[in-house]
Amino acid sequence: MDYKETLLLPTTTFAMRGNLINNEPKRYAAWDEKKVYHKMKAKRAGAEHFTLHDGPPYANGHIHIGHALNKILKDIIIKNNYFNGKSVRFTPGWDCHGLPIEQQVEKKLGGKQKKEQLETAQIRKLCREHAAKFVDIQRDEFKQLGIIADWEKPYVTMDYKFEANIFRTLCSVAKKGLLIERSKPVFWSWAERTALAEAEVEYEDKEDYSIYVAFELSDEAKEKLGLAKNEKAAPVIWTTTPWTLPANTGISFNPEEEYVLTTDGYIVAKKLFNTLVEDGVLKGTVAKTFQATAFENLNAVNPLNGRPSRMVLGEHVLVENGTGCVHTAPGHGEDDYRIGLKYDLEVVMPVDETGCYDATVVRDALIPNAEDFVGRHIFKSNEDIVEMLGASVLHVSKFMHSYPHCWRSHTPLIYRATKQWFISVDEKPAGEDKTLRNIALDEIEKTLFVPKTGKNRLTSMVANRPDWCISRQRDWGVPIAFFRVKATGEVLLDEKVLNFTAMIFEMQGSDAWYSMDIAQLLYPGSGYKPEELEKVTDILDVWFDSGSTWNSVLKSRNYDAGDYPADLYVEGSDQHRGWFQSSLFLSSAVEHKAPYKGVLTHGFTVDEKGEKMSKSKGNVIAPEKVLKEYGSEILRLWVASSDYQGDLKISQGILKQTSENYRKLRNTFRIMLANINDLKELTPYTEMGDLDKWILHVAQNTLDEVHSQFAEYNFVNGMSTLNNFIVNELSGMYIDMTKDNLYCNAKDSQRRRASQSAMAIITKTLLLIMAPIITYTADEIVENAPAIIKGDAEDIFDMSYEKIETVAVAFDAEYMVKAREGFGAEVDKLKKEKIIKNTLELIIYTESKTTLEMDRVDAEDWFVVSGIFEDKPEEEIIGSFKVDEDTFSIAKASKFKCPRCWKYQAQEEDCLCERCQSVVNA
Repeated sequence: MDYKETLLLPTTTFAMRGNLINNEPKRYAAWDEKKVYHKMKAKRAGAEHFTLHDGPPYANGHIHIGHALNKILKDIIIKNNYFNGKSVRFTPGWDCHGLPIEQQVEKKLGGKQKKEQLETAQIRKLCREHAAKFVDIQRDEFKQLGIIADWEKPYVTMDYKFEANIFRTLCSVAKKGLLIERSKPVFWSWAERTALAEAEVEYEDKEDYSIYVAFELSDEAKEKLGLAKNEKAAPVIWTTTPWTLPANTGISFNPEEEYVLTTDGYIVAKKLFNTLVEDGVLKGTVAKTFQATAFENLNAVNPLNGRPSRMVLGEHVLVENGTGCVHTAPGHGEDDYRIGLKYDLEVVMPVDETGCYDATVVRDALIPNAEDFVGRHIFKSNEDIVEMLGASVLHVSKFMHSYPHCWRSHTPLIYRATKQWFISVDEKPAGEDKTLRNIALDEIEKTLFVPKTGKNRLTSMVANRPDWCISRQRDWGVPIAFFRVKATGEVLLDEKVLNFTAMIFEMQGSDAWYSMDIAQLLYPGSGYKPEELEKVTDILDVWFDSGSTWNSVLKSRNYDAGDYPADLYVEGSDQHRGWFQSSLFLSSAVEHKAPYKGVLTHGFTVDEKGEKMSKSKGNVIAPEKVLKEYGSEILRLWVASSDYQGDLKISQGILKQTSENYRKLRNTFRIMLANINDLKELTPYTEMGDLDKWILHVAQNTLDEVHSQFAEYNFVNGMSTLNNFIVNELSGMYIDMTKDNLYCNAKDSQRRRASQSAMAIITKTLLLIMAPIITYTADEIVENAPAIIKGDAEDIFDMSYEKIETVAVAFDAEYMVKAREGFGAEVDKLKKEKIIKNTLELIIYTESKTTLEMDRVDAEDWFVVSGIFEDKPEEEIIGSFKVDEDTFSIAKASKFKCPRCWKYQAQEEDCLCERCQSVVNA
């Protein structure tokens, strides 16, 4: 007789293969139609809040794998909080202003010259259209990753109301007394013709001159130092930028150091003298020694143009290299500028916005034959300047060094003094007793950082950063929409005037600043005449746009985006110098607190060798390609299984392995669902068998640990813990151990229902732990799950995480695991020697109290054998193993194989065992 029909074989409608490529888009479309995000909000009305504030990507091009990593990680965190019962908010956003978008429009137009033929309003219109196009493209691409958010009402920085709130944030900073306008050297991109903030600067190798130049002391200085007028005495400066020498107005000395005059007439720091002799810069010996203070406010002579160069004292001067005498051009350097302010040095700026010398070099006679240099690029002038210096150059060479470059055009930057708008970080906001910098530093101390190293990184950057240059000389951005009085240069910061401008922006967008004249833009009751005023034409640094999103999104009533301050900001580690910092400074300036309670940073995506992805290397993995080949679940599982605290490796090989891990996980859920398909109610813990209590105990400890790790954003360790449990205890042991019970016992037998109940409890908890990561699969599971798992839930979003209750184990599980491992090793030998094919052919004899005190059937199932006995065996011993002092002897079963359950417990050949007989008869 074929007894297969009498077995309770597992059955489920949950498919073995996910067919993710075809099925995911349909389910995601259904989520969209059902408005799942709004359902999630309604489901948790009144619950504890969790707000993740989205850092806006640029609306400029298709998403790359870094975008996918970032948004998936955010989505996992949001859903983890949701399935743990919290009311979550996730309003996605886009950064729509700034250089990257303007550059793309320039390319489409055919270059800068074509662009310059257009009105600003027309350029801005094209930029707005370009950004709008990619907002729509990226929104669809993010949805394809299974990310659930308020896609119907995202924040877009070029929306009219948003632009108005960016401007209002600027006005609030001004009201706090932190906004200043001044000429100051800033990083300047001559290729883009705009100032750059530190966050927009990258460092690349560049070859430069290394020159040592002698500046002869003036006669008056020699006299004051006790030197003869005809005696040669010249401080030696070292520079890598000969082109800045026309703008030199000072030489800085370290106030704590001694300086020497050599027998050949040169002055350098005493500590550097020997090195300079060894390098062939100097040839003489020490003739005299001076304290640095002796040189203060005396003059040397610039050998290029004969202009005076005042000697000053500055703590920025180091004596680790160079000469200890630092060439100082306040228009061309941050330290130079600061020491220039202290000593009232002239700020000379002979370089125009394109990086070329302007007419200043002629007017102020800064270079011999100055007419030849007007309009010439500074980098093409170095050779001529070195030649003109003649004998005052003591040594010249070239070398490679790390040099600041524009992050977009990748051209070398210059420091250039221009009139710019700054947020002063060392001023106190009105009404506060601490500076903006100190408020920000104090707020960092209160913030949770994941990883913890982020705290030191942000602290260091905030502690050492200069004032924030927030103005740009471009077309596409929110204008610094202030009026200036022509006669006096005074900027109008009248609250009613500013509010009126903001109101216009709210209704017509910031384009109105360019399309409307001053009479239309000016508050009617201002008391000023339009013809007396002019518009400020600078635009805001795009980091100001994104840095003010806490105000425009979380504090405004324009979005249902959650609470301020947000619980978490999540971005790449480069945002310590970018969005985390700009947001911190603006929130600290206006509200005197950080805009976030926690900051999580992730690394960058690299190939399997750890190399940066590039098209030229052919190692780029595009999200679109992954979706077509594997499906978004594999990408999501890769994110959760990777250590995001460093760089994340991704390749075809890694994706294949992740796909295999997904298959195992899916099949584990499938076999569990199939095994519990006819379960209607749970068996109480007290009525369960030893094996069921054991697996529930292990599951409870493991899943509690995973739950805690996920709550701490430690997904990689959580996934590792989870995978070990699934592979070892759950699939490798329990599912294997309970096959006989589930398939062969009577449908409603106590033992069978107990094991089904244990599986159901684990399945439900495991499902909700994994739901934030593989949400598509979790939803598909709910669709195919019996009521014992899903209750009356329509989908996964109707469910919440429930922890497994603590269950005591009646036997020494650690001992029994060792026994199973010992038995497994012996079984492997017997199978290799072809003595057995299946462990059910075996019986075990032992005096182990731990084993014998277990329920005998549970003990048999633990080893998946046909019997466990205490008496000495009559059969031939074919293997043995020990656990502690206990011996386990293995023999072949002497009874017959039951044709139904395959256990060797039948009394006669081709007859059912006693258990199977009773089940079949019933």
